[in-house]
Amino acid sequence: MPSPAKGTGPLAGVTVIDLTAMVMGPYCTQLMADMGANVIKVEPPEGDNTRNISVGPVPGMAGVFVNVNRGKRSIVLDLRSDEGKATLRALIAKADVFVHSMRAKAIAKLGFSYPDVAAINPGIVYTNCYGYGRRGPDRDLTAYDDTIQAECGLPAVQQMLTGEASFVGTIVADKVAGMTALYATTMALFHRARTGEGQEVEVGMFETMAAFMLVEHANGAMFSPPLGPAIYPRTVAPNRKPYRTKDSYVAALVYNDKQWSAFMAAVKPRWASDAFATLKQRAQQIDTVYSLLAETFAERTTQEWLDLLRSLDIPAAPLRTPEELFDNPHLNAVGLFETVATKHGPVRFPGVPTWFSRTPGHVAGPAPELGENTQEILEEFALPAGQGL
Repeated sequence: MPSPAKGTGPLAGVTVIDLTAMVMGPYCTQLMADMGANVIKVEPPEGDNTRNISVGPVPGMAGVFVNVNRGKRSIVLDLRSDEGKATLRALIAKADVFVHSMRAKAIAKLGFSYPDVAAINPGIVYTNCYGYGRRGPDRDLTAYDDTIQAECGLPAVQQMLTGEASFVGTIVADKVAGMTALYATTMALFHRARTGEGQEVEVGMFETMAAFMLVEHANGAMFSPPLGPAIYPRTVAPNRKPYRTKDSYVAALVYNDKQWSAFMAAVKPRWASDAFATLKQRAQQIDTVYSLLAETFAERTTQEWLDLLRSLDIPAAPLRTPEELFDNPHLNAVGLFETVATKHGPVRFPGVPTWFSRTPGHVAGPAPELGENTQEILEEFALPAGQGL
């Protein structure tokens, strides 16, 4: 593998100063590292808290941390000291991007607000990763994935679907907000490439997830006067769930009219009716449709349904666990997983899901141990050894 400073993806040559922690910000900068950026992770002497939140081969190298910080280099700086601040300013002077996940008051108190950083490097793209945007009344609230899921309506729609308010089984707010920070930052870089202008970017988890949820759930509430509630009925129909088969479960969506006609002709369920002939008709009574389909799916095995539905070009899939993804024939065929040698043994990363014909990304290297690259980075930036530690 080439060193992270010499990436080969579409962001090769871009230097990122990463003052983020936990998952939202680190996921954004992990994706940048995968795409060739030189990401310098600035950590306090105690390190990113995520280093110890799950299993890992040694203390400080937990699995979640290792995945979202792969391909980066770590420098330890004590930003409470004048020396640490001076070192960070020197890094900023030669960087293209500055990303942080502190609250606005905290980063300003340290002396690294956007005006402070832009005074050092006017062309820099400065990205704030917040829980709540600083222009609103909730700007100073602490935010984590669970609380943002609650804020944006996820447990509420889960309750409509299952009868019980619950979080979804993934840290979706952190990850969606991280990807939003990525596209916002790269858009700002695109603007800079055309105009030479740097700028400040703000990404709030709450705002991001509100927009994400309202893609479909805004629905009738968008209009004036409202034409219905802010909900997309199909997604919260109580019978919308994997179908139980003779031996397990299958996920299937007999959706458009072509698929529906093909299903009716092949299966001939006893409840077939012209009342369900069009998508509009089915949408108006979607929970009933799901219930009737559930009765029919119980009549065959999962494999029988997969064979039939795929022959009819109707979307269908078995239920998989996250662990099964590591041995998935399709994912292995497209080369999603990349094995990287580390000092603690090989690590099989879920790699870059996108494909580029000219500038492909890849996992640029392992995650760094705390401060592993401090001296290397100081030398690279012509700074005195031990500066700011």
